[in-house]
Amino acid sequence: MTTLPATSLTEIAQQLTGAGRGVLAADESIKTMSARLAAEGVPASATARRDYRELLLTADGLSQWISGIILCDETFGQDLADGRPFPVAARELGVLPGIKVDTGTTPLPGQGGALITEGLDGLGARLAAYADRGAAFAKWRAVFDVDTITPYSAGANGQALARYAALCQQHGIVPIVEPEVLCAGTHGIDASAKASALALSALFAELIDAGVDLSAIVLKPNFVTPGLDAAPASPAEAAAATVAVLREYVPAEVPGIAFLSGGHPTARVCEYLTALAAIDGRPWSVTFSFGRALVSAALRTWANAPTDIVAAQDVLLGNCATAAQAASA
Repeated sequence: MTTLPATSLTEIAQQLTGAGRGVLAADESIKTMSARLAAEGVPASATARRDYRELLLTADGLSQWISGIILCDETFGQDLADGRPFPVAARELGVLPGIKVDTGTTPLPGQGGALITEGLDGLGARLAAYADRGAAFAKWRAVFDVDTITPYSAGANGQALARYAALCQQHGIVPIVEPEVLCAGTHGIDASAKASALALSALFAELIDAGVDLSAIVLKPNFVTPGLDAAPASPAEAAAATVAVLREYVPAEVPGIAFLSGGHPTARVCEYLTALAAIDGRPWSVTFSFGRALVSAALRTWANAPTDIVAAQDVLLGNCATAAQAASA
């Protein structure tokens, strides 16, 4: 499958989330990716990180299941072994290239452990440079814990996401806005729903106030579920709780929602997506933007046999196909 040219930000947002394809998150920071390589016995280096991301992008037929790939700054600036820059190769392979632009989180003063995402300083200039190098979309992640989220922390992160989104659209880039309520913990599904509602209501209030074109964004939220250390919800229960929150707080103008996996096992998160995609009457397309759920097994396969790249790619493609089929239920 090849990616058809898109002529507007709305069309790009629709392309990212429609036609049963999803977005592959391969944007781990240098520190995080190096730790994951080391954990699998692969010595961490810029070349190893490049080789790993290259095997993901160049998997034969990836574009059948994947519409876009999110990269970190290091990978976005690297070349494949054949000399093609990653953004150029992605487009040639039918996958839209995206870039993570936030710079991580820091504690929000006076908020009991709540976090704020940073990276707005100089963001306009960085986005202009990424656009010149072929970026079609960007991603900014805000992080919330069910035990520490407050109206103030939700508003502060919502404002940062809105400023980021407005700057993206100003520079011809589709913003993926990611208000993630973490799944870690023993909390129940009602606590997840309450925190998700607070994060989403603050986010869209700020996006509207900032004049962001909601038809030209992609929302990347969590599923509403119990914590990972609690008894899991059934797919039907998680889907119903998630859609209830989304219908309350996500305007119909938003073209598509790409769910994050949040640490849930691949099979379980695909079951959640299957159940949610089967719910009628949604105004937005739904799909996936998974990272670990798609790539962890592929990394392990590659680490065990670095010369057998095809085996790792086959594992990746199998997971991508499963997720895409779930989104098409």
